[in-house]
Amino acid sequence: MLMLWTDALIYLLVISASMLAAYLFRQAHMRRPLKKIAANPVAMASLTLLLCFALIGLADSIHFKDEGSKGNEAISLLDVACSTMRSHGEKTYSAPFAAYGYAKETLTSEDGSPRWDYPRLQYGGAHLKDPAQELTGDVLRKVLGGISKGAGLMLMVLLFAWGDKRERSKRLFRHPSAKAVWLVLFLVVSGFYALFSLSEYYHVLGTDKVGEDVFYQTLKSIRTGLVIGSLTTLVMLPLAIVFGIMAGFFKGWIDDVIQFIYTTLNSIPSVLLIAASILMVQVYMANHPENFNNLLVRADMRLLFLCLILGVTSWTGLCRMLRAETLKLREMEYVLAAQALGVKPAMILFRHILPNVMHIVLISVVLDFSSLVLAEAVLSYINIGVDPTTHSWGNMINSARLEMAREPVVWWSLSAAFAFMFALVLAANLFADSVRDAFDPRRAGN
Repeated sequence: MLMLWTDALIYLLVISASMLAAYLFRQAHMRRPLKKIAANPVAMASLTLLLCFALIGLADSIHFKDEGSKGNEAISLLDVACSTMRSHGEKTYSAPFAAYGYAKETLTSEDGSPRWDYPRLQYGGAHLKDPAQELTGDVLRKVLGGISKGAGLMLMVLLFAWGDKRERSKRLFRHPSAKAVWLVLFLVVSGFYALFSLSEYYHVLGTDKVGEDVFYQTLKSIRTGLVIGSLTTLVMLPLAIVFGIMAGFFKGWIDDVIQFIYTTLNSIPSVLLIAASILMVQVYMANHPENFNNLLVRADMRLLFLCLILGVTSWTGLCRMLRAETLKLREMEYVLAAQALGVKPAMILFRHILPNVMHIVLISVVLDFSSLVLAEAVLSYINIGVDPTTHSWGNMINSARLEMAREPVVWWSLSAAFAFMFALVLAANLFADSVRDAFDPRRAGN
């Protein structure tokens, strides 16, 4: 098994999130907003979709060496699941569900004479004898067959759960939010079962310039988006929480120093800071090639450093909000009483201040996640994001600049990246709205 830096941090983040969830469920003042989120069908449907994306990202974060490949290439669990898409590469572009190439070539006829025509794909639709007559019907049959098998699998799960005689199991089907969760799972499982079944015979989202399957690229890009959105938060939160609470509670010269730090940091254009940092990483890797002799390790280091830079430049907004909230909380009666009784400042911060600002932290985390996912796409578009060899939606959009200028237009790479990014960001924003409404004190009575 091969452990990358980002893999280790992802596992740490999963453990931390699990511990945080267990802590929140034990707090009486947190149960009301959490129950409000659980009772919201839109929130639970969005959370279910986010967890589906997270499951794909986690599967792509379990790396090991493929001893059957040349040079013991490092692959992930997702690569094993998508082995057909990985191995079925074409020469160049091909449209979704195509059996022929996207551009004409000089071909040799049966009689040996040259002709100018569209070549047959090596894998896409290779099982068809006459694609012009058989393609549409074959695709429809396989789509319906894949959806029916996926739906049948979900129906078996539903029937098994419904057969449980306990009242708790029955409530899983009666509550509107539970119905929303089952509906999303039903659609996701059925859809992905159909897509994976079709990928054995066709390139369901076409291929790119070098013939790589676009659906495979899109699935691999999920991990990059999740890493940017989650690991950046892991870097940002400690800085924002510690500095924000200290500035608001202690005031005086500590407040002045912290305000000077984040004001100075905000005055530096973030794009220039990120570009300079990425350049420094590239120079370091070029000067120490013995430590980065693997393309995956090089790409992972650049991704990790991008998360660090985004985290360092993103904590100031949350720090400001926590400082303002702490300034208000330090004047509350229970805090003043604790100070009068001689309670140590560290204990006051941990027991009285931190729990009462957690709602702001949760709201900021879910709101910033979607903006960080979009930031990766923008940074990769201007070539200061992740490594060009890393699968990401930003790199797919960047390569689409030239593809959209072709004649005929190669539209499927941009469309695939847009569709998956849209689904992830929309689900994150809908869930963020629900979290904000649940934890907003002004809506406590609703």
